[in-house]
Amino acid sequence: MFARIGLRTAQQTLRQTTFRLKQRRTQSTISDAAQAIPKNENAFLKFLNGPTGWRTVHFWAPIMKWGLVIAGAADFARPASQLSLSQNAALTATGFIWTRWCFIIKPRNVFLASVNFLLGCVGITQVVRVLLYQRSIAGVEGAVKEEGRALEKAVKNPEAIKEAVEHPSK
Repeated sequence: MFARIGLRTAQQTLRQTTFRLKQRRTQSTISDAAQAIPKNENAFLKFLNGPTGWRTVHFWAPIMKWGLVIAGAADFARPASQLSLSQNAALTATGFIWTRWCFIIKPRNVFLASVNFLLGCVGITQVVRVLLYQRSIAGVEGAVKEEGRALEKAVKNPEAIKEAVEHPSK
């Protein structure tokens, strides 16, 4: 029994040590990559060879996310009656929340922040369009109800219409 406990403890210690070594290697690789950029490179080469350059997921994820921005912008041509308020509200929230997060994470990814910010802008534009449409529908419904009441009065008392047409000042 004691041998078994000793073996488990040894295995657990080995796992922890291996994990710590992997963490150190990863951290040193990131810092080595940042230090490997020569100081005399121009801004474009610094971008390409940096921690958010084209060889990393930090570059390709925003490229893929542009698809959402383009799809949202393509919806500008659709009538507001066909747009989903909840979907566009979710895009807005996602865009603005992740914009903030892009400045917190390391390495700071301005490219991803710009994509998320534009996604939030597209989403808020669509939300405003949907809300304005819904408000106009409510106004039309109110006008229709008012006209309906006027028609009911006319049906009940046709003489009132004749009077209103002959003597509009009354």
